[in-house]
Amino acid sequence: MTVSFSLELPTQRVEAVDEFVTAEAIADIARVAEASGFGAVHVTDHPAPDAKWLDHGGHHALDPFVALTFAAAATTDVKLLTNVYIAAYRNPFLGAKSIQSLAALSKGRLILGTAAGYLKPEFKALGIDFDRRGALLDEALEVLDKVFTGADIAYEGTSFAARGVRLRPLPDTPPPVWIGGNSKTAVRRAVARAQGWAPFNTFGCAAASRTAEISTIDELERAIEWAKQYAAEIGRTAPLDICFSAGNLLDDSKSTDERHAGIARLQAAGVTWLTIAAPGVDRAELIERSRSFAAEFIAA
Repeated sequence: MTVSFSLELPTQRVEAVDEFVTAEAIADIARVAEASGFGAVHVTDHPAPDAKWLDHGGHHALDPFVALTFAAAATTDVKLLTNVYIAAYRNPFLGAKSIQSLAALSKGRLILGTAAGYLKPEFKALGIDFDRRGALLDEALEVLDKVFTGADIAYEGTSFAARGVRLRPLPDTPPPVWIGGNSKTAVRRAVARAQGWAPFNTFGCAAASRTAEISTIDELERAIEWAKQYAAEIGRTAPLDICFSAGNLLDDSKSTDERHAGIARLQAAGVTWLTIAAPGVDRAELIERSRSFAAEFIAA
């Protein structure tokens, strides 16, 4: 199986809104991704980032479902990936309504990448208990599972109670769920209940994101091996997508041969998807760099 690639929609680039954060920009970049052979486009989720984080390497984000809906309307086949959606930030039924809506309107193109989250001030701004983020993620996933059965839902949550809730319309097929995060807890959650696992490149800054360090292929290989062992332990036989943020493993400081070798090694380890963020001072350059990457590493 070959590795598929997802191209970032650079909606965090608020220093150049007209170039990157408009309906036209999202449509242009999504169409280029589809035409160039990228398997998906992706965005992230930060509804209330704090200034300290933003001033020290953090980034803005549009609402992921709004942004991906604009991408969906401009394309026909490319997948739409939340990388990642923080389920604990929203009531599980509000979250399920957004997920259901985009999955239905895009005719099943949504891939729901989700995770527990790590930005403590953002949880506080939203009135969410940071220490319960894992339990809230599990609760949201349980509600989502029930939504996609089509049955009326009764569910006693930690801060809500549902009786006879019914969501329509449903997509023909529920979106695959990928669990993000590098910790063993995230791996267990992915292997036990999801279709994929999305570890991310920590670039040597694991402490800031409250997760395990994975910033080299060696570290990723060890984590994947642990995931395989856990799958065997619990008797999982279904395949598990593994989506990794390529980041500096594929940047221009490396030769083409080195990057091809890196992709081959990631594929051999079990990686099925890589997320790519193309550089560019403006939209035209970002599009050209995206096309060049696709020509070299996707079409080839």
